[in-house]
Amino acid sequence: MLDTRNHLEKFKFPRIQRKKLEILQINLGYKCNQQCLHCHVNAGPNRTEMMSFKVVEDIKVFVLRNRIKTIDLTGGAPELHPEFRNIIIWARDNNIGVIDRCNLTVLFEPGQGYLPEFLSQNKVQIFASMPCYLKDNVDKQRGKGVFDKSIEALKLLNASGYGKEDTDLILNLVYNPQGPHLPPPQAKLEAEYKSYMRDNYKISFNNLLAFTNLPIARFGSRLLSKGQFFDYMQLLQDSYRAENLQNVMCRSLLSIDWKGRVYNCDFNQMLKMGVKNDHNENLTIKELNYLKTIDNNIKVAGHCFGCVSGQGSSCSGALS
Repeated sequence: MLDTRNHLEKFKFPRIQRKKLEILQINLGYKCNQQCLHCHVNAGPNRTEMMSFKVVEDIKVFVLRNRIKTIDLTGGAPELHPEFRNIIIWARDNNIGVIDRCNLTVLFEPGQGYLPEFLSQNKVQIFASMPCYLKDNVDKQRGKGVFDKSIEALKLLNASGYGKEDTDLILNLVYNPQGPHLPPPQAKLEAEYKSYMRDNYKISFNNLLAFTNLPIARFGSRLLSKGQFFDYMQLLQDSYRAENLQNVMCRSLLSIDWKGRVYNCDFNQMLKMGVKNDHNENLTIKELNYLKTIDNNIKVAGHCFGCVSGQGSSCSGALS
């Protein structure tokens, strides 16, 4: 796989600093039952990296000490981690909100049939990957048969109360472009999704979140192999909007990888751009538990233009 890191250093991004920490994004591991073309984590069925019980306990200490409002569970498929269920129960017992970044098809993996009822009982917010409402596009990006399974999973979640107007069970769908271009306006696309999903499948959801594909990992490697990398970076730079800097996710979020190492976001995590300790080593969540402050300067590189270009892109969708 081609590495984009050296190329990204050529594109200068403005300096930014962290604000109040509100969300801790926790990557429980890179194991996934899918292997999507756009995946910036390079997750897949053959990945074995999984967070240890000890790191999970260190994270719990940090969350309570710092009064974190929300934990954001991601992967890979976070549901495949053996502590997934226990983490959610602990969080809800401590009045901490939980986001599950779900690929939908994991609901049909062995031992995962409990998920719809369990997630609804614990009022977990679901951010579900659904890069298009057309079958051919989804299967091309995520694998043959994924679309049909995703539709069935959404129906199961609707049956458990998710995405309904009369419940507080949040079901958000996540859109990614098929190729090297910016996503269309989020509000317009959401209206199209809701109409199509309702009319064709009787499926409802709360919001559509439009994400920009960042030129790193599996997607960045594809761009390099096709000679599209620098054209895409130019598109991102040309679409730069300074006002989006105020609301980028890295200003109120920290990302923790499966080893407990600390990053400003999960994109930096994939590029190994960690937050450093006093020894210029990657700071860990265990070390962070004993520090009163950390460096407020956010590590940036050319890939960061993906978060501020056009309508912007964050873990909660468009910024403007």
